[in-house]
Amino acid sequence: MSQPPFSLRDAKLPEDYPALAEILSATRPDWPTSAEDLERHDAKRDPAHYFTHVVAEQGGKIVGLGGAGHDDFSFEEWRYWGGVNVLPEARGQGIGAALYAELLRRLQERGAREIRTMSSSKPHAAAGRRFLEQRGWKVNWERFESEIHTENIDLHAFDDLLSGVAGEGVRLVSLAELEADPERNRKLYELDWILFQDVPLGTALTKKTLEQWVKEEIDDPQLRPKLSFVAVRGGQNDPLTGDYVGYSTLGRSRGEHYYIGMTGVLRSERGKGIAKALKVAAMRALHGEGGGVIKTFNDSPNKAMLQMNEQLGFQRTATMYRYELKLGEA
Repeated sequence: MSQPPFSLRDAKLPEDYPALAEILSATRPDWPTSAEDLERHDAKRDPAHYFTHVVAEQGGKIVGLGGAGHDDFSFEEWRYWGGVNVLPEARGQGIGAALYAELLRRLQERGAREIRTMSSSKPHAAAGRRFLEQRGWKVNWERFESEIHTENIDLHAFDDLLSGVAGEGVRLVSLAELEADPERNRKLYELDWILFQDVPLGTALTKKTLEQWVKEEIDDPQLRPKLSFVAVRGGQNDPLTGDYVGYSTLGRSRGEHYYIGMTGVLRSERGKGIAKALKVAAMRALHGEGGGVIKTFNDSPNKAMLQMNEQLGFQRTATMYRYELKLGEA
């Protein structure tokens, strides 16, 4: 039986959000999303950056979604980030190819020279990787996904580590406890930027405004302030970071697992076990709330963090690939 024809149109928001969430959840089952998540994500997007949505409709139902816009993590006017997703039952009809062609046309009209996207080594992403590679996309970077369940951790094994950090004069304080600090967000913003300079990401970073950073990081409803910790050194008063010398965040996805965001400490504080202690503090706090699975993502050159995670008991589960398309070479 032949399928009805499909057509492309711009997304109508907010009314299309439920359909878009259905598509994304079906094509990325390990990271489900909701209409509320998508609306919130679009609302916090930097309005100075370009973004476009296009959908495929078939028989009165939205069956595919394409989205692309500026790479705000590593901004250049000519660099973009995007993706195409089609419901599994609607594949094999050229819907993904049509969405891709339309997005590519829009970005080329804007003078795009490079487009990036991410894909996973997991089986559900295999077709998407083939789709990209058939169109000239190349893997430019690898990021490893690892996970651990708190029930498999002997948290008392790290008692000496935590005592040693405390003996160094460093307190591990949750974001929730630091809410009374009027300078908390500003100090974390500056600390985050300093720490990111030392993360091997294979790309230049763009510093966001304080307001935009808070909107994306601190105000993210998936962030768990009681499970996210800051390393505080009493008596220190750096003009940018104050007495904050490191931090680690934990968020919770709709897939019911937790995930680690930034973890790091200032260069002057390294080698003292503080970064590991921050993660242990989060694990202990999560254990106290019933426990769960924690995922973390580390770039392949980040040997120190990969080794630390292995020592904590994290197990490798997948590889994330950053694909790039150089339009001059396509």
